[in-house]
Amino acid sequence: MTRAQEARREKKPDRRPPLDLTPAIGNIPFRMALAGGWIDQPFVSRLNPDPPGSMVVVSLKPDIRFMDRAGMATGTRRVARRIWHDSLPADRDPASLARELYRAENAGKADPSGSQDMIGMVYPGISRLDYDAEFEGGVFPRRIETCRDPEVVRWLEKTVHLIPVAPRPEGYNPLGEQRLDPRWIARLGRTGRDCFEAILRRDVNALGASFNECMLCWEAILPCTVRHPSLQIDLMSLLKCYQRSYPGAMYSGCGGGYLLVASRRRPPGSFQVSIRASPENCHGNGHC
Repeated sequence: MTRAQEARREKKPDRRPPLDLTPAIGNIPFRMALAGGWIDQPFVSRLNPDPPGSMVVVSLKPDIRFMDRAGMATGTRRVARRIWHDSLPADRDPASLARELYRAENAGKADPSGSQDMIGMVYPGISRLDYDAEFEGGVFPRRIETCRDPEVVRWLEKTVHLIPVAPRPEGYNPLGEQRLDPRWIARLGRTGRDCFEAILRRDVNALGASFNECMLCWEAILPCTVRHPSLQIDLMSLLKCYQRSYPGAMYSGCGGGYLLVASRRRPPGSFQVSIRASPENCHGNGHC
């Protein structure tokens, strides 16, 4: 092929349609949990001496497929796809959707999933959930504060980087050892407040600090979240490597999943997510 032919080939427009994963993964959003996780569980929040305790969740556009068993609420999402025929009902408010999904997923479960999974999926934007055991037994948050400011959303999309680690292995149980010290639980609940405030201020160092503090709390109150005989990866050693080089890092869920790194610069091998900031901006059909 001559250089002229190569030049003409390079200039030829790409008429292939943009990537659309809807036929493969559907329209239902994903959910990313940031600092404060586990405070949504009543067995934790009822021991909090400084209620409410907070955590942060982020609704994500379904433009990539996340690993199962990796802290991205893929199990909850499967239930949502089944009961809502693959799209969030457009004529329902998020609060009622979250409660319906909670009932559908947890029917008959001895250890129910926390309501943050459902809320993070159906509430657009970045949300702080405040849990108090004296309100509905700690099952649902006393208050939800949501940010959908476009500038804040874009900042968080550029600041949190995901690095695939590994899904939770079969036989893994994060609740095998429980050291539910109220002092650590109070600290855990404060990480969610600190995280949300850092996001609103667009302060990467404060965001990273909330990630690091959250992981200290997990390790203290539920050691199996980061250490367990079934885990094939030294999660704490890996985590500390990133925490030394970046403002902060935490895991997407117990047992690994993804490393979430707070940083202005992009860590090698990482990717970024797209936040679903309004019901209309997911696929343009009003159903996300």
